[in-house]
Amino acid sequence: MILGIDGSNIRGGGGVTHLVGMLGSAAPETSGFTRVRVWSNRATLQRLPDRPWLEKADDPMLEGGLSQRIRWQRRRLPALAGKCAVVLAPGGIVPGRIHPVVTMSRNMLPFEWRELRRYGISRLALRLLLLRLEQGRAFAGADGVIFLTQYAEAQVRRQVRVTAPSRVIAHGLDPGFSMAPRPARPFEALSEAEPLRLVYVSIIDVYKHQWHVARAVARLRRQGLPLRIRFVGPSYGPALRRFQSVLREEDPDGRFLEYVGPVAHEKLREEYQSAEVAVMASSCEALPNVLIEAMGAGMPIACSDRGPMPEVLRDAGTFFDPEVPESIATA
Repeated sequence: MILGIDGSNIRGGGGVTHLVGMLGSAAPETSGFTRVRVWSNRATLQRLPDRPWLEKADDPMLEGGLSQRIRWQRRRLPALAGKCAVVLAPGGIVPGRIHPVVTMSRNMLPFEWRELRRYGISRLALRLLLLRLEQGRAFAGADGVIFLTQYAEAQVRRQVRVTAPSRVIAHGLDPGFSMAPRPARPFEALSEAEPLRLVYVSIIDVYKHQWHVARAVARLRRQGLPLRIRFVGPSYGPALRRFQSVLREEDPDGRFLEYVGPVAHEKLREEYQSAEVAVMASSCEALPNVLIEAMGAGMPIACSDRGPMPEVLRDAGTFFDPEVPESIATA
């Protein structure tokens, strides 16, 4: 049997991390599959592990934008899927003519109006609306649906009539992020030369609220607490401009607010290892990889109280309102 995986809409971030980890630890032969065939763009395929049973299939159409990838799914994928016993579509978009197919809900932005409206009238907002329509259609017509958290399942089911069997299957953790907790330094050991080291790993985006975190850290500095935070991750242009404006206002010399930009996934372990406290201020997630990584790293965590974060972190952190700097500072 052949298992087909439609990776046409997996382009980066947590989606690629999940696919790499899943294929790296899979044993398809135990479920009767002799081959796994993945369709995706070249950049994603190059990151997948080399396994004897894994076939990486690219197509020029998969190098294009969302509309071109949807055309590929509708015009070419049905014939390719016909040679497979089942197709897994982790990207959440599936043409109606493919069966049996199992899809995944991995992105909550299309299903949370409050979060989607943060993008205003923009191309990205229109893209998210298109994803809402396409993913809603896919969830309603699939033969099976995988959700990452109970929160995500409840949110989608409120808006989409899902009749197929579904399961909640959380992401796993790359073993490289498992670390023993480090002893906490006493307050008396903190100084301007050796401040408390915080880290916030995530894309700079409108629902990640890095500017509120920056203001919270600045507030604590004014109260006499020596601390420093590193913001790590790529960026969405409008959010980056707002974030950088706050950095210039609160810390023009860059003494305690540091943005280092994107870091390769294999280098993130070093970011967690060198920090003492993790911050996670997102207001919209299906299941945040960075929160699981910080948990695995054995760090104290100050975390947003929105979305699935309380379900994931439970009593292993301190929660705050991600849009209120005072709440963040208190946590």
